[in-house]
Amino acid sequence: MTETLLEAEGVGKSFPGVRALHDMRLELRSGEVLALVGENGAGKSTLMKLLSGIHTADAGHFTLGGEPYEPAGPRHALGLGISIIHQEFNLVPHLSVAQNIFIGREPRRARLLLDERKLNADAAALLERLRLPLDPRTVAGELTVANQQMVEIAKALSYEPRVLIMDEPTAALNDAEVETLHELIRRFVHPGTGVIYISHRMEEIKRIADRVTVIRDGEYIDTLDAGTASTAEIIALMVGRAIDTGARPEGVRADREVVLGVEGLTTKALLTDVSFDLRHGEILGFAGLMGAGRTEVARALVGADRMDAGTVTLHGNRVRIANPADAARLGIGYLSEDRKRFGLLLDQDVKANIALSALRERFTTAGFVRDRALRADAGRYVGTLRIKTPSLDQTAKNLSGGNQQKVVIAKWVAKDCDILIFDEPTRGIDVGAKEEIYQLLGELAAQGKSIIMISSELPEILRMSHRVVVMSEGRVTRVLDAADASQENIMHYATLRPDENPADAAELGLGAGGREQEAGQP
Repeated sequence: MTETLLEAEGVGKSFPGVRALHDMRLELRSGEVLALVGENGAGKSTLMKLLSGIHTADAGHFTLGGEPYEPAGPRHALGLGISIIHQEFNLVPHLSVAQNIFIGREPRRARLLLDERKLNADAAALLERLRLPLDPRTVAGELTVANQQMVEIAKALSYEPRVLIMDEPTAALNDAEVETLHELIRRFVHPGTGVIYISHRMEEIKRIADRVTVIRDGEYIDTLDAGTASTAEIIALMVGRAIDTGARPEGVRADREVVLGVEGLTTKALLTDVSFDLRHGEILGFAGLMGAGRTEVARALVGADRMDAGTVTLHGNRVRIANPADAARLGIGYLSEDRKRFGLLLDQDVKANIALSALRERFTTAGFVRDRALRADAGRYVGTLRIKTPSLDQTAKNLSGGNQQKVVIAKWVAKDCDILIFDEPTRGIDVGAKEEIYQLLGELAAQGKSIIMISSELPEILRMSHRVVVMSEGRVTRVLDAADASQENIMHYATLRPDENPADAAELGLGAGGREQEAGQP
């Protein structure tokens, strides 16, 4: 029988007003990848913080290698062999990759001066061993989100841990980068080591995990063999109910009003001649590999990045959007992929964040905030989106990552924009909550809202989109109707290089002026 590497028994943890864990159990075997799954707020991150010494358990006990394990803090946990990669990055943006990897452990000359040459050499050797194509001298803040994740992984593995905890490690990665990460995990795992892998992506769990432990509402539910358990079985245990994955949408009618037209959008940094249109009541998916330019299109549309060429029309009228405030005034809401930097006021409470975008229009009279109306509206969205929070007065930074994302979505729904741009709207959100957000997006479209949805998850794009705009290296390579969209088709056009692009707009699925041409129409 495989020996137990790490075990938790009867673990409990409470915070003011919240019982996070009760009688929790977990067993990680030597040489295995154990997936830990559960809805947002189920207690996954709390359990990991106990294991990594960030919090102390109120009840129960842990063992590591058969010996009692009682970490006095994160450094103590690292010294005992447990390293964690948190869902939210802990990098110092103005420091280099090498400095972030070895922060607090920098090599020094004469015990005083930083030995920068050795620091970079050690980091380069580690990155080469891990097969991560990063320059140790690059400033971390200049890296893409995906590469910042790779730095976090390199930092965690630099401690040579026995147990590696990965909390949503692939949320910012595309399929190729996920496979690179999984290969790294396979090389790490051997007798004497193990990985606890937290993810909401069921297809990844089936590929990388040996077993799956399910928790719900802070309690242990079951542990299943990943190879034999079905996705439906795992999800049912997670949410306590069956999930209806629903049917894919049909295409929108060609005679629907074009509410947003984009022609020739170009930026110096990446985008070249991007053209598409968005119709009334449509969900328009944007797909492509990391770096394809999907987020850059959204940022240029709302004025967060400068357009160097191209035109934007709203309901047939040309508009100039200089900044996100202009976009909001014109009825365009933007949910950024980076909720902490651009979506939330982390030190403000839930109700203030939800009301933020519509504060002046809906909740202010003669300069005074109507707190009762604000609280009632915020409470309605907390209920609709099942935002798990002790109260409307809870500070946003104290919510789980998935619940923070829901607060940002609620903010733009409360604004009542005609056009909504959602960049990775379900990143870090569990399968049960995803279905609720999918239902919400569908309801908004049915009400006449027009939605641009950017997602790295192809099943999500296919599930929700009436049409799919596929991008590669800053260009639109194809616009696919729902009937023609498949993972294979999307990946084909997402991997086209610019010199392989179809010769003209007709081949792209676009009509004159860059807009999509309907099948059978001249």
